[in-house]
Amino acid sequence: MKALVTGGGGFLGSAIARRLQERGDDVVVFGRNRYPHIERLGIKCIRGDLRDAEAVRAAVGEVDVVFHAGGLTGIWGPRRLFWDINVGGTRHVLEACRQAGVGKLVYTSSPSVVFGEDDLCGVDESVPYPERYLAVYPETKAAAEREVLGANSDDLATVALRPHLIWGPGDPHLIPRVLDRAREGKLVQVGDGHNLVDIIYIDNAAEAHVLAADALAPHSACSGRAYFISQGEPVALWPWLSRIIEAADLPAVKRAVSYKTARRMGWVCECLYRVLRPGHEPPMTRFLAAQLAKSHYFNIEAARRDLAYTPRVSTEEGVRRLIGELKGSESEGVSAVAESGGEPS
Repeated sequence: MKALVTGGGGFLGSAIARRLQERGDDVVVFGRNRYPHIERLGIKCIRGDLRDAEAVRAAVGEVDVVFHAGGLTGIWGPRRLFWDINVGGTRHVLEACRQAGVGKLVYTSSPSVVFGEDDLCGVDESVPYPERYLAVYPETKAAAEREVLGANSDDLATVALRPHLIWGPGDPHLIPRVLDRAREGKLVQVGDGHNLVDIIYIDNAAEAHVLAADALAPHSACSGRAYFISQGEPVALWPWLSRIIEAADLPAVKRAVSYKTARRMGWVCECLYRVLRPGHEPPMTRFLAAQLAKSHYFNIEAARRDLAYTPRVSTEEGVRRLIGELKGSESEGVSAVAESGGEPS
């Protein structure tokens, strides 16, 4: 199988590319930068921007499947930029697949597409999109997901995966941000600390994408559908983070604020930063407050059934590997994070 991975220099995209190569597939990655850690594996890298339709068309070429893992992530940023990359870029990928006769598209979505503000406890894929979003990231991911699933046809089979809080060794996003805040004494528990959230280890997330591609075909059980994927059991967010913080020999989180207070702070920060500090990310937003305080975990039985997905790396084993990296050579840890690249996953 010949595959193209957009965002292939990022944390998830790199893992998908490596997994495909390990099993003998012909892999090409597409992203904005050069990715030496991918090139050293003998994987071809094509530089380009998702906003450039011509570049996307040229990259798609003659492949059997496209893994569209590229996009713009984050809790804050210019609204137009999110729409241009996440929605406009996805349209370019869809059009390129149609023109090139690509038969399969696996899209990396996010559980945040169904997160408004309320707790989501064990819900399945029947839960509807919310009427409004607290941030432009989930709004644009939802719009792109709709377009991908709506494009499913006899000629182009599509599927969307919703991995939640991807983590593991080499993570350049979630864990480093938490540790940086803890190191600076700026990490504050939001809520009562009892909220449960889904997480997914990086190897499991990559494997789920490959399984989805293998199961995908016109009129297959997964074509035109979205799937939650996770470790299969939620964790208590703040105790789980505290364990990692402790393993990094950083001070424990001792301060806490209520969700109501954090949400109010987020609203004030958003207003001030739009006017006084455009281009800078506020320390708190309404979306971040909700993500840190609310429960959001999901039923993955559909993925088990239709994709034959099972989390092969347990949460305990994943944490052991992550702690091993944190307690290992600092230079190796820094190198792994740096090499994961800046492409959002």
